[in-house]
Amino acid sequence: MDFMVSPPIPLMEHLAGRPFAFYPAIRNVEHNQWFFRKATWSELLVVNSKSAAELSIPRQFVGEVSSIDEPVLIVGLLRELEYRDGAVWPYRRRVLEMPLAVGAEPPSGPARASSAANRHGPAPVIGIRLETRRSGRTVKIVGSAMAAAVFLGGVSLVRENTIRPRPAARLRPVLQFTAGDDYDSLVRKLGAPAQDRISVQDGISYRALAYPARRLIVILRGEAPGEERFVGAVDSGWNPVYAVALPSGESSASLLRALKPF
Repeated sequence: MDFMVSPPIPLMEHLAGRPFAFYPAIRNVEHNQWFFRKATWSELLVVNSKSAAELSIPRQFVGEVSSIDEPVLIVGLLRELEYRDGAVWPYRRRVLEMPLAVGAEPPSGPARASSAANRHGPAPVIGIRLETRRSGRTVKIVGSAMAAAVFLGGVSLVRENTIRPRPAARLRPVLQFTAGDDYDSLVRKLGAPAQDRISVQDGISYRALAYPARRLIVILRGEAPGEERFVGAVDSGWNPVYAVALPSGESSASLLRALKPF
């Protein structure tokens, strides 16, 4: 018996410590920015940067990772997905049954049996007024034209939604920094911060460099004041917007989420 094995993708190389967006965006999830947690042969575990919710994406739905990250790194999805009941499912569009046009013949064969099975209760009573042959023919033509217009409008709407899925939310550009950058290297590239604050939490020194124009607060961490190194950035609400790979190989996203604002 032959088994089909999904080819590995270099997730750690492309996603570790970097925010990314899914395309198309997962339905029912408001914020389309994620951090990579881990991957197995069957699924991809990701964390939402705003809600901190963890989702498992089946590998069979994961496509390619973009080679560039402007304006943001993109992970393609092979199917449009939706979040419901605490899990991710393939999204299925509802198919609406169009009403019969005036004078149109009812469907025959399996379609007619299916229509009859879905009908509950007695059929509605419709008043019919006898017209002259010419008048009745005119009504039939007008009714068929209206039904055709409604049908074509529905097809156009479904086609528009299928060909042009909603674009992923535009995210901030990725910062080109690593865990080796210190205060001096950050200031050389970003300029002097509007505010520079230091806080010691659990014996660790944290330094926050505020850049209001960029809507970023750059975070540094070290064993003692003056030894801090770059670990990521948060927005004005202290939600992680950028993380790096720590020396242990883990993402700094969880560290930023646990950090107390100061």
